[in-house]
Formats: sequence, C-alpha cells, structure tokens
Amino acid sequence: MYSHTCAHKEFPFGTRLSVTNTANFKNSECIVNDRGPFVAGRDLDLSYTVAKEIGLIGPGTGRVMIEVIGRDNSYIKRVKVETREKTGPFVIQVGSFTEGVNAIRLKTALSLEYDNVRVDETDVNGTNYYRVRIGDYQEWKQTVDVAEKLGQEGYQAVVLKADSEI
Repeated sequence: MYSHTCAHKEFPFGTRLSVTNTANFKNSECIVNDRGPFVAGRDLDLSYTVAKEIGLIGPGTGRVMIEVIGRDNSYIKRVKVETREKTGPFVIQVGSFTEGVNAIRLKTALSLEYDNVRVDETDVNGTNYYRVRIGDYQEWKQTVDVAEKLGQEGYQAVVLKADSEI
C-alpha cells in the first residue's frame, strides 16, 4: 500500500512503469508486483502511494499514460523440478495457499494466459491447502518450456509428476 507498486494483468512481475495522470500530468514510477485489476475497462491498479502522488485518491480512478521504463530482474524465478520422471503426465504448481480466495485470484490471473489452470484442494495434517496448478502435460520439454516462461514472468514454478502431493 505504501510502496511504489501496482498490479497489471499482463506485464511480467518486476516491470518498472512510469505512470502519468493525463488530467494533471503528475507522474510517478511503480513496479508490477501483482495481477489485476479484474474490472472491465481498467488496466492498472496503483498502490495508495502512487495514486496519491499523481492525484487519483479523490476520484479513485482516472486516465493514465503508462510507459515501460525497465525491469527489476530480481523478480525472475528459477524453476524447481520435484520429479526425476521424464514421461508424463506433468503439472506445474504455481502456488499453494491456506486461503482458497488467494488460490482463486491466482487462477484467474493465470487463466488470462494459460490453459488448464485449476485449483486442487488437499488436506495436510489437518490443514486445507489450495494448490494452483497448470497442466497435464505429456511432454517433458513442453512442461519445462511453460515453467520457464512462468519463471520469467515472476512466478515460482514447480514441475511435478501429475499425481504428486507436494
């Protein structure tokens, strides 16, 4: 809320943006660290700090000009592989949550770009976990290619055998 951050549906995490309010030409910089907004007609969800700096706190929404100014590569994630198998089916786990709403939110964001995104619910020692997974991929190379793309976008991707309980 108090950082120079924003949410965007498509820009990779770590994308640095210059955002200018077209009504008053006030400008601020922010970094994409979340997905959204999931409201028709909106492209960017600014933190309180950025919205205040460019004069959008009162109106709540407004037209802005967005310019990509770079990327913080520390957001790029390495793919983890949790199987020695090389024959499918495989899945890619992108998140595991104890709050189902967080899993649904991630599923919604990933579904904009990826097919076969789902939330699998499982019980581990009496605690429910909601695992966001993509796949069932039969080919190892395709699985790793998709996982690498997810990592470049800033998601922590874990390659698993499809029936794995990690």
